[in-house]
Amino acid sequence: MLFDQLKLRDVRFKNRIAVSPMCQYSSEDGFANDWHLVHLGAFATGGAGLVSTEASAVTPEGRISPQDLGIWKDEQIPALQRITAFIKQNGSVPGMQLAHAGRKGSTAAPWEGGKPLTVAQGGFSPIYAPSAAGFYEGHVPEALDEKGITRIVEAFGAAAERALQAGFQFLEIHGAHGYLLHEFYSPFSNQRIDAYGQDKQKLPLEVARAVRKKWPERLPLFFRISASDWTEGGWTIENSVDLAKKLKGEGVDLIDCSSGGNVPATRIPVGPGYQSQFAERVRKDAAIPTGAVGMITSPQQAEHILRTGQADLVFLAREMLRNPRWSLSAAKALGVKVEWPKQYDRARD
Repeated sequence: MLFDQLKLRDVRFKNRIAVSPMCQYSSEDGFANDWHLVHLGAFATGGAGLVSTEASAVTPEGRISPQDLGIWKDEQIPALQRITAFIKQNGSVPGMQLAHAGRKGSTAAPWEGGKPLTVAQGGFSPIYAPSAAGFYEGHVPEALDEKGITRIVEAFGAAAERALQAGFQFLEIHGAHGYLLHEFYSPFSNQRIDAYGQDKQKLPLEVARAVRKKWPERLPLFFRISASDWTEGGWTIENSVDLAKKLKGEGVDLIDCSSGGNVPATRIPVGPGYQSQFAERVRKDAAIPTGAVGMITSPQQAEHILRTGQADLVFLAREMLRNPRWSLSAAKALGVKVEWPKQYDRARD
C-alpha cells in the first residue's frame, strides 16, 4: 500500500510517502535559496510522493527564528517557483506549510542554542499569543486583540494566494507543536475570557476558512494538529476528533496528527510510531483521511501503518534527512518496482 496512489481533490500523489516539514534555519528575510532547492529537490529525486517546505511564516513576527522561510510578501515568490518546478519535474507534488510561531517566535537556531532572542541579539519584538503567558521564562508575548487576530487570519489567506503563485499543489496549516493556533486551542496557553477563550477552536477554524477561501477547490488542504498535550487538564484526543470534524466542514482534506509542544518539560512516551494511534483515532472517529508522523523509519513499519488503517499517508522527517532516497530503498525492500531518475538508474541493482 505504501506505493499505492492517493487522490485528494484533483491532485494524485504517486505514493503514500510524505516528506514532513522540517525547519532549516537557513533563510535571510524569509527568502528561499539554493539550500532549500537542494534540500527539497533531493526528496523529489528520491521518489517521495509529497514534498513539503518547512514551516513558512505568514508574517515576519510569525517566524520561529529569524532564519525561517517566509511567505508574507510577493518578493519571496520567485525563489519558491524554482523549487516547485524542480519538484514537479521529478514526479513529486510540492506543498507548503503555513505557520505562525506565536509565543515561541524569535528564538535562535538549534545549533545556536535555541534560546529566545532579544532585538539586540537579532530577534524581533513583539511576539504574540492568545494570552500574555510565555513558553520560555522571560520571553513574554503580547496578548492579541481582535484587530491583531483579524490581521493574522488575513495573513494566512494572503499567504495561500502567494503559495499558489509559487506553484505549490497542496497546503498544510501548522496548528501543532505549541505554535500560535495550538496556543489558542490548548487550555494551557489560552486564558482569554472573550469569544476566542470561550471557544478555543475558533481561531483554527477561522484560519482554515480563510485559507480555503483563497486556495482553489481543486487543490487539497491539510491541517497539522497536536493531538494531545500529554498533560492532565490539557488538550486531548477527544478534543482532536471534535476539531477534525469541524475542520472537515471547513474544507480540510487531511489531518496530520502530531502531538505535544505546548507545555515545557512534558514527558512524552516517545517510541517508534508513538503518534500513529492518534492518526488512527481521528481517521475512524472523524471520518477524514489522516497522516501519521513520528519515528517512522522502516518500510515495513510504514506499510503496517497503512495496512492496519491507522493512516492514509506516512510523514517521514529525520529518516529522510538520513536518507533522502528512502522511498527508492523502501520500494526495493517491499518488492515494488518504481521509476528511478534516469541519471541514477544504473545504481538500482
